[in-house]
Amino acid sequence: MRTRHFDRIGNGGIDFTELGFGGAPLGNLYRAISEEDAARILETAWETGCRYFDTAPLYGLGLSETRLNRFLRGRRRDDYVLSSKVGRLLKVCPPDERTGLCKFFDTPSRREVYDYSYDGVMRSFEASLERLGVDRIDILYAHDLDIFNHGSQEALQARLDAFMASGYYALLSLRDQGVIKAFGAGINEWQPCQWLAERGDFDLFLLAGRYTLLEQESLASFLPLCERRGIGIVLGGPYNSGILATGPKLGAHYNYSEAPQEILDKAARIEAVCRRHGVRLIEAALHFPLLHAAVVSVIPGGQGIAEARGNRTIYDAAIPPVLWDDLKAEGLLRADAPVG
Repeated sequence: MRTRHFDRIGNGGIDFTELGFGGAPLGNLYRAISEEDAARILETAWETGCRYFDTAPLYGLGLSETRLNRFLRGRRRDDYVLSSKVGRLLKVCPPDERTGLCKFFDTPSRREVYDYSYDGVMRSFEASLERLGVDRIDILYAHDLDIFNHGSQEALQARLDAFMASGYYALLSLRDQGVIKAFGAGINEWQPCQWLAERGDFDLFLLAGRYTLLEQESLASFLPLCERRGIGIVLGGPYNSGILATGPKLGAHYNYSEAPQEILDKAARIEAVCRRHGVRLIEAALHFPLLHAAVVSVIPGGQGIAEARGNRTIYDAAIPPVLWDDLKAEGLLRADAPVG
């Protein structure tokens, strides 16, 4: 698998595999999986060449990190790249009060407590080291500083201000001491990423679903800013939570909800162009973000062994350059989207 070397500040940098592994499914996202299946999924991802693994305390309320612990134990630490997240602490609670009911299944009884302070970041980092069973984490992302999680622009702004006044300096200190290689934020929206990039010395953003075949608004200002500043993008959710993988079928999901008609229609038009070139929609969706110079890795996720293996097959597909030209000619891609 191809890799992309990222070294923004001259500290030796990080070698990302272009295909990364997102650890949310290891936390029993939407359905429970056994310890054996979790191990097999990770082994399959490793066999396909994936060496970048992303996780978070939120994913299964610690379960994703502890399952990675089992898998990574005994492997040479320099053979893989590992990222986790900060911004939430996990507190013991009664089972019916745990975070993520009907979203994460068969998890420890924990509830999330948002904490973007200096001490909160340090405590979260230490807990992740213990759950993962490693002596270092390469990248830390401040997690979910977005309206999607906090509910309103006012509530989000309060979290952003609190983070930049306190927790940001914890991440800066950890990087400056060489404890981590890089830091950034893992966010569902590009606008808060830009706000942060304009105010701090961030290395990477894990951007979920905001630079895809269906969405390129981030090209207007955020992605050019990243290129100027040498900031890398890990692109999560390249299928916009489903529709670019399943196609525009009845009940297809977009941004974690049922896709509205206008999105179904646009996806259908994109799929029609793909078919003319003998390309599956899912293949075009995975390859498109990698054409941008700021993108260092794409994390498509995988709920099972077949999906983990299938990600490599999709990655290996050949995409004729004329496909991108035709999508632009039909107004389905922005004219300034990099495709060469």
